[in-house]
Amino acid sequence: MQASADSTKMECLWSNWKGQAIDLLYWRDIKQTGIVFGSVLLLLFSLTQFSVVSVIAYLALAALSATISFRIYKSVLQAVQKTDEGHPFKNYLEMEVSLSPEQIQKYTDCLQLYVNSTVKELRRLFLVQDLVDSLKFAVLMWLLTYVGALFNGLTLLIMAVVSMFTLPVVYDKYQAQIDQYLGLVRTHVNTVVAKIQAKIPGAKRKAE
Repeated sequence: MQASADSTKMECLWSNWKGQAIDLLYWRDIKQTGIVFGSVLLLLFSLTQFSVVSVIAYLALAALSATISFRIYKSVLQAVQKTDEGHPFKNYLEMEVSLSPEQIQKYTDCLQLYVNSTVKELRRLFLVQDLVDSLKFAVLMWLLTYVGALFNGLTLLIMAVVSMFTLPVVYDKYQAQIDQYLGLVRTHVNTVVAKIQAKIPGAKRKAE
């Protein structure tokens, strides 16, 4: 019963995260998505010009400048108006921000699940459990050597973020046309893979 309850909680947690991510990527709330998209891009572009330490230091200084200025402003305003509203960030200072053991366990279980599945998949590919899948992986790694020669990791990350926030919207708008072309590409790829499987000994998948 306890295992079933924990599994249900994990599914609910994953469902909430997935729903929030979809809302962001599909621009359901334009203001919220714009803030997240702009902030992430600003951070990544900053990292192209400055070191990680410098970016963190500048962000901390900017945040401290804003909070200290606001604190001084509210203190002066209270002194002039002779009011006693207390600390301007009192509500935030009293807010509970610590993680409970249950929450930590949930996040740990999620991380463990992803790590285990990744390790199993890599073991399957590197130890050639399925020859075709391992060949596909090898081709992908070979292509990535050329991509790495053209772009550094940060540039690829910026391109990935831009794609994440634009491609879902484009696909949603032109889904019929995109699906048609993807279907043609998938058919062609499957045909090529089938020919390779037929010519390479031991490449055919075992019947399930």
